[in-house]
Amino acid sequence: MGFFSNILGKKAQPFDLSLIGVDMHSHLIPGIDDGARTMDETIAMLIKFEALGYKKVITTPHIMNEVYPNTPDTILSGLARVRSEIEKLGLTIQIEAAAEYYLDETLLSKIKDKTVLSFGDNYVLIEFSFHIPPVFEHELFFEMQMLHYKPVLAHFERYIYFHGELDKALAYKEKGALIQLNLNSLTGHYGPEVKRQAERMIDAKLVDFVGTDCHRMDHLMLLEKNLSKPYLQKLSDLNLLNKGLLIND
Repeated sequence: MGFFSNILGKKAQPFDLSLIGVDMHSHLIPGIDDGARTMDETIAMLIKFEALGYKKVITTPHIMNEVYPNTPDTILSGLARVRSEIEKLGLTIQIEAAAEYYLDETLLSKIKDKTVLSFGDNYVLIEFSFHIPPVFEHELFFEMQMLHYKPVLAHFERYIYFHGELDKALAYKEKGALIQLNLNSLTGHYGPEVKRQAERMIDAKLVDFVGTDCHRMDHLMLLEKNLSKPYLQKLSDLNLLNKGLLIND
C-alpha cells in the first residue's frame, strides 16, 4: 500500500469548515421563501451545520417585492420560533437572521428609511438579477455608505453577464462593496461556467465572504462530499470576514 500511495500521492484532506465558523447566507426560516419548508427541515439542517464545524448561522430569507414579500417582522418572528425549538432540543449552534435583498425599485427606499436587516458590522446582503445587469447599483452603494451600511453582493459568480472577467467585481470593491461567493459554486453545482468564475475570483483574492446559500439538506450534503476539492482548499489563503461574525451583534 505504501508503494502505491507514494506513486499516486497523498489524498487531499477535506477543508475544515470550522475555519470559516459562520455561515452568512442561507434560507432556514421555515415556510417564508424557497428554503426550508418545515421546522423539522430547519432543525435537521442546523444539526448538519453543527456537525460540519459551524458555530453560527446567519440566515438570510429573500425579500423580493411580490415574490417573497417578507418584512423584518416576518423574519424576526420566524427566527424567534427557530430559537425556541433550538433551546428545547439543547442545540449549541447559534442562529441570527438578516435578509437577502433583491435589487429592485423598492430597495433604495428601504435603505433610506433604515428598515433593512443587517448583520455583523452593518453588512447588508444584496442580490442582483441573474440575467439582467443592474442599473442603479452605484447610487445604492453611495446611499448605503452615507447611512453607514456596507453592501455585500450575494453569489457574485452566478451573474452570467459578468462571466469571464473580474472588472466589475474590482470596480464594486473600489466603491466599498464586498463580495460573497457560494461554496457550492466550487463543486460545480451551478454549472461549469459558474465554477470557473468562482475559481477566477479566488485566484484574484476578490472574495470577502463565503456562504452555503443553503435551501435544503442536499446543499450541505453536496458540500460535505466535495470538501477535498482544490479550490475549497484554497479558501485558507483568503482573508475571509466570516470568522469575525462570531462576535455577537
